[in-house]
Amino acid sequence: MPAETYDMVVVGGGTAGCFAAATAAGEGLDVALLERKTEDEGGRIACGDAIKGTSTFPDVIDLDYLREESFTNEGITLARFENPKTDENLDIGFRGGNGAIVDRKRYGEVLLEEAERAGADVHYETVVQDVVQNGAVKGVTATQRGSVKEFETDVLIDAAGSLSLLQDKTDFDDTTFDTNVNYQQFCSAYREIVEVDEPVDWHNAIVFKPTAELGYLWYFPRTPTEINVGLGFQMNKEPMKLVEHLRKDLRNRDEFKNATVKDKLGAALPTRRPYDSAVAPGYMAVGDAAGHVNPCTGGGIPGAAKAGTWAAEAAIEAISDGDTSEGALWEYNRRVQTDFGKRFAAMDLYNIWGGTYDTDYLVDIISAMPGQQLADALALEGTASMSWPLKIKTAIKTFGHWSTLFELKKLNEYATDLKDVYDDYPTTPDEFDDWQSRRDGLMDDVYELTDAEPKY
Repeated sequence: MPAETYDMVVVGGGTAGCFAAATAAGEGLDVALLERKTEDEGGRIACGDAIKGTSTFPDVIDLDYLREESFTNEGITLARFENPKTDENLDIGFRGGNGAIVDRKRYGEVLLEEAERAGADVHYETVVQDVVQNGAVKGVTATQRGSVKEFETDVLIDAAGSLSLLQDKTDFDDTTFDTNVNYQQFCSAYREIVEVDEPVDWHNAIVFKPTAELGYLWYFPRTPTEINVGLGFQMNKEPMKLVEHLRKDLRNRDEFKNATVKDKLGAALPTRRPYDSAVAPGYMAVGDAAGHVNPCTGGGIPGAAKAGTWAAEAAIEAISDGDTSEGALWEYNRRVQTDFGKRFAAMDLYNIWGGTYDTDYLVDIISAMPGQQLADALALEGTASMSWPLKIKTAIKTFGHWSTLFELKKLNEYATDLKDVYDDYPTTPDEFDDWQSRRDGLMDDVYELTDAEPKY
């Protein structure tokens, strides 16, 4: 059977893949979106469902339709951190607007609808088996309802998720594509959708609770009575029995008495910095497949939407010019790294630091930290600052932990320096090695400060 030929082939129908497909198809390219699930199952992905930053979504799909169809709770005004050692909560109000919770299945369905509406050919039940490569990547082979098919393309967009099979099948020798990737830089997660009898009194909050192995439990209210509950752990730690751990916590919460489980699903997600380079000749990785996830919270939807769009825009120009080399696709790398990439890389330092302490000790530190500064460091900017009166107050509350806080203060300075390095991300592949050397030199200082095992 002859190969099907497209300008662009996108593998994976999640946020990044759908935004890439919609962007390219909307500009007139012939686009195939390959999705392994059935049409009925399309859009069903293990996710916390919490979302913030939709105002930054690229305007390549009908965002009003997406919101109307899938946003179930737009009244999230704060994050609540529960102390597992006490009954105290730390509530931190959101800056810059409310957050929201989505029905992730419907959200995913709408994205697939929008990619198809833009003109992409969506192929369901299509499981990629191998990459076709002749120097540059030229396409993929896949099975589709029992038949083997080949898809030829000028640019392949890898939106196949964490630890993507495509990256195992592609020869990245003599490219800049980041292969410094292993499973220990990822998190294993599990979530359930739970229906409770009575509305929860925290329906305006996303709730986090630290747990073992540098993980956390989450309780995110889709509605006052339908809650996304889940947890995860770092794969460089001892394995956790996720279902057992979650059920134990649910049993200890009165609001979940007689609760009904409506759906359950597990997944892996990156808790690492974004890939240094996510391009190779004819190949681009986006979303989870390129580490485009906040390594502290696991949030990745807004970044995936941006990455998918920016990758498609770079590919459109490259295809138009007849040049799909690394250099022709490189602007995509630069846009990611100087935008959310630098923030996620800075946040990864706190992940590295936290891995050197046990959970109980970290909870003691977090409980004494000013809430907004903690949020700034771990969720918003990757760095934080305090006024002198606040520093004095914090010093009193954290007596006995001063050496650790000094370490954290120094880490915060390194996070600022690291963001500056990412602001200088090279404009061409020729400068890439020098940039990596500069960044890695700073990381050596981080490892020396924290006494952590090198993560990369």
